[in-house]
Amino acid sequence: MTDHDPYLIISSDCHAGLPTEEYRPYLDSRFHRAFDDFLGERDARREEATRLGIRNDAFAAKWFQDNEEGLRGGWDAAQRLKELDGDGVAAEVVFPDADAVDSQTAAPFGVGLGLSGDQDPELGMAGAQAHNRWLAEFVSQNPERHCGVALLPITADPDKVVAEVHRAKESGLGALMIPSMWVDKDPYHAARYDPVWAAAAECGMPVVTHSGAAPRHEYGDHLGIYVSEVTWWPARPLWFLLWSGVFERHPGLRFGVAESGCWWLPNLLWFMDRLYLGAHGGKKLSPFAELKRPPHEYLDRQIFVCATNTKRRELAQRYEIGVDNILWGSDFPHPEGTWPDTRAWLRRTFHDIPVAETRRMLGLAAAEVFGFDTEKLAPLAARIGPTPADLGQDADQSAVEASWARSREVGRHWLTDHDFPTLGVTP
Repeated sequence: MTDHDPYLIISSDCHAGLPTEEYRPYLDSRFHRAFDDFLGERDARREEATRLGIRNDAFAAKWFQDNEEGLRGGWDAAQRLKELDGDGVAAEVVFPDADAVDSQTAAPFGVGLGLSGDQDPELGMAGAQAHNRWLAEFVSQNPERHCGVALLPITADPDKVVAEVHRAKESGLGALMIPSMWVDKDPYHAARYDPVWAAAAECGMPVVTHSGAAPRHEYGDHLGIYVSEVTWWPARPLWFLLWSGVFERHPGLRFGVAESGCWWLPNLLWFMDRLYLGAHGGKKLSPFAELKRPPHEYLDRQIFVCATNTKRRELAQRYEIGVDNILWGSDFPHPEGTWPDTRAWLRRTFHDIPVAETRRMLGLAAAEVFGFDTEKLAPLAARIGPTPADLGQDADQSAVEASWARSREVGRHWLTDHDFPTLGVTP
């Protein structure tokens, strides 16, 4: 591969889902009456979303009018490939809820992006299984291009959860989405979840949280509060899993945070490393017996961020985060994503990033995490992928590399400063 070849782009965050009423054939019949009740409440839920400012009527009308054909790609496989090709995206990781405006593609019983620990355990599992059955059929039409993310209501009965992990794997799905909130259920450091982490690792299925769920009942009419912290909730399980030793006990487990940016990670990593390595402020705390290595080593070994719509500020911090830990995503077909103007978004964002690093963040790192076959995707990428020139990247890569040399050298500065010689980290 040369610096001029087209990019193999894999979006680590896309969405698909049936119009809600069409989930009925995928739902166990004993839940049909409850499903009818759920459907009957849709108008009330939409009216409440409008009242709270979560739904903008004028924006919604224009969005659906301007993108009517492309939005069918949320559940129509042929239309979806057309939209992905147009964006230059060779493959994708597929989360639930194609419609992020009117919630007309919500999985039964609200277990899509709103999956949380407060769902009725039986209904939650039934709704998740209905979506997972449909999604397995959907991705099987073009398996080399899609990694389907199974919904996993992990706070339900552990035996049933483990069984769903294996069933999802056998059906052709490749990753697992767990609730970002456990509400009144056991937090993720609880031992009851260990069989689930073990099953995910055994099946080679990355576990992912995704933004969406939040304690909306606390916000009243103040939508700004929700917007300010909605990306905090999916990140929160990370430190629960890390400090409780889950990553140490299950070294084959991969964990990611989706559609929450990665701007928060450098400071968090700096803070956690300093605590573990014995900075003055952490010396009064109990030893971190569950960990055998500093947090940044678990990050590089097992953790990734599906950094949807990766921002310039985040790219400037990539040597602290780790280039291979940043997986770009388009968020198709959500309006806050880059579709249908992904090529222009990429040019504005990556124009001065070294080509080799761009290849990692735009696709190759995601291929390794989610198990995509890059050889099978290569001919497609050669046909539809934008080239470095299309992204405005300079053909003289030596100059580009030199411009970032100091940032790369400094990297995780708290690990390279020699003022704290015993631990290799400054207090």
